[in-house]
Amino acid sequence: MLILPIKKKWFDMIKIGEKKEEYREIKPYYDKRLLKYFEYTDYGTFKVINPYKEKTVIFRNGYSHNSPQIKCLCSLDMGIGKKEWGAEEGKAYYILRIKEIFREK
Repeated sequence: MLILPIKKKWFDMIKIGEKKEEYREIKPYYDKRLLKYFEYTDYGTFKVINPYKEKTVIFRNGYSHNSPQIKCLCSLDMGIGKKEWGAEEGKAYYILRIKEIFREK
């Protein structure tokens, strides 16, 4: 299971269904975590993400195991994020597209 910390503002927006995407920077740390979890295809010189593969992701508002969390079904893609959902204008990100919210803890 992939657990990702998230700020309260974005957590609350996801919880009420207003925010449908969560962004992570394209850098080695997330290359390793996200690409491995979503089972990307490695063709040597380039990597292919299947945007239709869906996996369970837990977004946690904080780092404690007691912090509020939301369990979601997500797919992974890459692209330009939306400014109103926290992305920098014109910057590419890993995009976790939230398909369904299962439960809140």
